[in-house]
Amino acid sequence: MSTPAPVDDVDVVVIGAGQAGLSAAYHLARLGARFVVLDANSAPGGAWQHRWRTLTMRDVHGIAMLPGLDVPDVDDEALAREFVPAYYAAYEERFALPVVRPVRVRAVRDAVPGETEGDLLVETDAGAWRTAAVVNATGTWERPFWPRYPGASAFRGRQLHTVDYEGPEDMAGLDVVVVGGGASAVQILGEVAPLAASTTWVTRREPVWRTDDFDPDAGRAAVAQVEERVTRGLPPQSVVSVTGLMLRPQEQRAATLGAYERHPMFTRIEPDGVRMADGSYQHADVIVWATGFRAALGHLAPLRLREESGGVRLVAREDAHTPTTAARDHRVQLVGYGPSASTIGANRAGRVAARAALRTASAS
Repeated sequence: MSTPAPVDDVDVVVIGAGQAGLSAAYHLARLGARFVVLDANSAPGGAWQHRWRTLTMRDVHGIAMLPGLDVPDVDDEALAREFVPAYYAAYEERFALPVVRPVRVRAVRDAVPGETEGDLLVETDAGAWRTAAVVNATGTWERPFWPRYPGASAFRGRQLHTVDYEGPEDMAGLDVVVVGGGASAVQILGEVAPLAASTTWVTRREPVWRTDDFDPDAGRAAVAQVEERVTRGLPPQSVVSVTGLMLRPQEQRAATLGAYERHPMFTRIEPDGVRMADGSYQHADVIVWATGFRAALGHLAPLRLREESGGVRLVAREDAHTPTTAARDHRVQLVGYGPSASTIGANRAGRVAARAALRTASAS
């Protein structure tokens, strides 16, 4: 979609067109709002279009339905980075959502400097939008977290993050160290271990394995734990971090190879390997940093939303039970953040944020 001339005045600007952003856009359209969705990607699909090429729909256990449009039937072997973007593209077209792309938001600030109760100015590489409220749905994919360890710059092998991982074939016959205690690390080990010469899994903490079924009640409990942190202004944990890990059938071969024997975090990186916590040496050709992401909120810095603890505190407004409103600036709604960073909570947060944003616009 080509970028039109910037709109001077809208009720709401939605930043990001992943699941949470599209959900908010759907409800804004139903409420009759004048709004625009600004997406940094050149095509629909949010972060899904950037997932590794070997990730199938069987691996992701399906996706949550966006409001108003069922997820099409899917073959388990369909590639996630093709199937989900196609669903999102159909969704945008079905509801004629005003998505403008590619547009990268540079900053959100007071339209009139110092006037914290007035309009906001959304500055982008395609011009500026003036708006009464912002729904931020930028997610985390653009902010991969790379821990710093002594010796990393001298490593002669390859280092990559989950965002760079495309599949296991180029690690065949190599010694691979995988860092991280989340689902991505487990999935990558499942693919790499049968092909690699060796794999070594290191994490800061012992992984917590889940043995019971992850039913809707368990999902709601997990979301509640993450929600409690953001209402206190703490940096959010991922929902996955409180659900525990499970091995899927396609990872059983890696398990028989010992891929899921966890080791404590190494103390330093050496030119051809890592020095383990017990002083032993592990040769490595590749280090995979499956170490997660941080919220992409740099463009909101002019509004000073963060608490001293480092997170953005969210509150629930009026009759809503889901916290999406920035406590330090009620003109800003955050979705795809904290409890709504997973498909479990994104749709509900989108609805709540749309209503709160439009109430702000109506009052301005």
